[in-house]
Amino acid sequence: MTDDTDRIALIRARLAALQPIELDIRDDSHLHAGHAGAQGGAGHYHVRIVAACFEGLRPVARHRLVYDHLRDLLPHPIHALAIDAQPSSSKIHKGQS
Repeated sequence: MTDDTDRIALIRARLAALQPIELDIRDDSHLHAGHAGAQGGAGHYHVRIVAACFEGLRPVARHRLVYDHLRDLLPHPIHALAIDAQPSSSKIHKGQS
C-alpha cells in the first residue's frame, strides 16, 4: 500500500464508527502540489459521507462529528479536509434518484 491508500484506509476506518451508508474519500493532494501544507507530506482530502447519525443535525454539527473522528490526524497526515456530510434521508445520495 502507498501512503495515499494507507491514509484513505485510515480515514475510512475512523469514519466507519458513524455507520455510513455511503462513504467516498478522494485524495486531492495532487491539486495542491507546491502548497505550503503539501510540502511536509500532509494531504488534502475530500470526504462525502451519508449516515443516519446526521439526521436532524445542521451542517456545522455534521462536520463536527466528522472532525471528532479525525481530529488526531489534523494537521498531519491530513492538512486539509473538504466535507460533504448528508443525512441518510437526503435526496442527493447515490442510492436515490
